Amino acid sequence: MIRIALVDDHSLFRRGLKVLLSARPDFEVVADAGSGEEFLAMLPTARPDVVFMDYAMPAMNGAETSERALALCPDLKIITLSMFGDNAYYSRMVSSGAKGFLLKDSEFDEVVEAVETVHAGGTYFSASLLKSLSHSIRSAAAGGDAAAAVAECDRLSDREVEILVAICQGLSTQEIADRLFISKRTVDKHRANILEKSGCKNTASLVVYAIRHRLVEV
Repeated sequence: MIRIALVDDHSLFRRGLKVLLSARPDFEVVADAGSGEEFLAMLPTARPDVVFMDYAMPAMNGAETSERALALCPDLKIITLSMFGDNAYYSRMVSSGAKGFLLKDSEFDEVVEAVETVHAGGTYFSASLLKSLSHSIRSAAAGGDAAAAVAECDRLSDREVEILVAICQGLSTQEIADRLFISKRTVDKHRANILEKSGCKNTASLVVYAIRHRLVEV
């Protein structure tokens, strides 16, 4: 049973999502809140595994709420909900520790997939969000930053680029090792080097980095 919390200031949307999620036998909605403050107050007793977090909320936005929630419960898996395809919101939630990213008009099958993926320890990206993000980043690069982006990407070795692309494709460490005929330990070492060179902190930010440098197509 996956315990789920909903944090969104639009009550109609929140209630609708609660009905859909509660209809599944493997999901239990243990909390729903209309604000970040309300959610943080109920967090210690609700003990959710996965949280759907709206970004645009009054007073305390989704990024600040996520940071405070993760400080209290580091094992929380947060899925960002947003009507925005804007890179600024996305990047802010990446920095806050979110593991999943969905637009509010996503199909419910994609919502279920996101829950199951982040609960299992992975990172989930809505296809429509990635397309929007990719377009935003590439448009910015076309404005004069393309050369700098390519130069920055050149810091990675060919093997590191291979591994970064595989990470963006959702492959596990073992799957990457099998594909490239190397050990898991070697994959982990390359991943650590990629994080250091790129300045990224997690898989979510690595995907943004890979899109920015045109290493993956979405």
